[in-house]
Amino acid sequence: MGLSTVVTGIGELVTNEPAVGYGPLGLVQDAALVVDDGRVVWVGPSASAPDADRRVDVGGRAVLPGFVDSHAHLVFAGDRAAEFEARMTGTPYDGGGIASTVAATRAASDDELRAGLARLVAEMRAQGTTTVEVKSGYGLTVDDEARAVRLAREVTPETTFLGAHVVPPEYAGRVDAYVDLVTGPMLAACAPSARWIDVFCEPASPHAFDGDAARVVLEAGRAAGLDLRVHANQLSAGPGVRLAVELGAASADHCTHLTDADVDALAAGGTVATVLPGVEFSTRSPYPDARRLLDADVTVALATDCNPGSCFTSSMPFCVALAVREMGMTPAEAVRAATAGGAAALRRTDVGRLAVGTRADLAVLDAPSYRHLAYRPGVPLARALDV
Repeated sequence: MGLSTVVTGIGELVTNEPAVGYGPLGLVQDAALVVDDGRVVWVGPSASAPDADRRVDVGGRAVLPGFVDSHAHLVFAGDRAAEFEARMTGTPYDGGGIASTVAATRAASDDELRAGLARLVAEMRAQGTTTVEVKSGYGLTVDDEARAVRLAREVTPETTFLGAHVVPPEYAGRVDAYVDLVTGPMLAACAPSARWIDVFCEPASPHAFDGDAARVVLEAGRAAGLDLRVHANQLSAGPGVRLAVELGAASADHCTHLTDADVDALAAGGTVATVLPGVEFSTRSPYPDARRLLDADVTVALATDCNPGSCFTSSMPFCVALAVREMGMTPAEAVRAATAGGAAALRRTDVGRLAVGTRADLAVLDAPSYRHLAYRPGVPLARALDV
């Protein structure tokens, strides 16, 4: 056992444990919690807190589980600000700009990629994110994809092999040959460093993969021992969501264009719907209808999709504010989706909530309530709390 720490002076504690507090967020007012060896060992009202070796007083601030960002692309080089500017003047997004990031990433050294990755993870932590999933997908050769997941593994256990991000230029017109590469030598090289496999299933894009190709990629990944995630229904209503549910994927991500059958499938299955409102903000696209999903009792996660092209934000608080303003979520629903929802999308029970036995991953707000995340958009209120 290490030194125990009591965190006290918590004006409002979000536990995501209704049995611990009140409402769906399990709120506890005037709260405290005790941490030992990186785990929560006690939660309750400050007046009843047990003694500990150390004491941290947060001065009436709100504390919540650290944000769980379950969809991010952080291993890359290059800059696509000009592409963003073009979109703001009417150029539609179709995924084609990924090729420029691929070229820059291939040309970058390990140290350059590692430095960029570390900078973004630190940026996320400074805004309250304590768990992040990191994808490959900007190398698209065997060696470059293996390098990406290896570097990602240095900062998180939630690493995703996304060799099937787009078809690289050297395979233009030869999708089947590229899928053979992804499911053969590339998968073999990446699987040792990856927990997940993902695919950009988007028939509306000339650069991505249709349902048949996506199925081949996902089934090969599962046979190699990886769990499944799917980029689904971002640009159009397509087969991605129902394929994700059919194959038991942990998460279908984007969910921008959904049919009634897609919603019914998500409601009946165990696949989390991950929404990424920063993408719609950055591409001038329609926002997902999170209210429709929640009303159907679908588990919803909220993530940044931090990447250099379609959404270069690392801020979960910004995404919470967008979810409330643009997608019909209440502040409580958005906070839960950014914490417990993200944990569900990663099939984790040790993060995204604060209860005895969970990781002591805490975010503290310079505000008295979680509501301020949406109430004060763009203000740097959240940060990870080291205890």
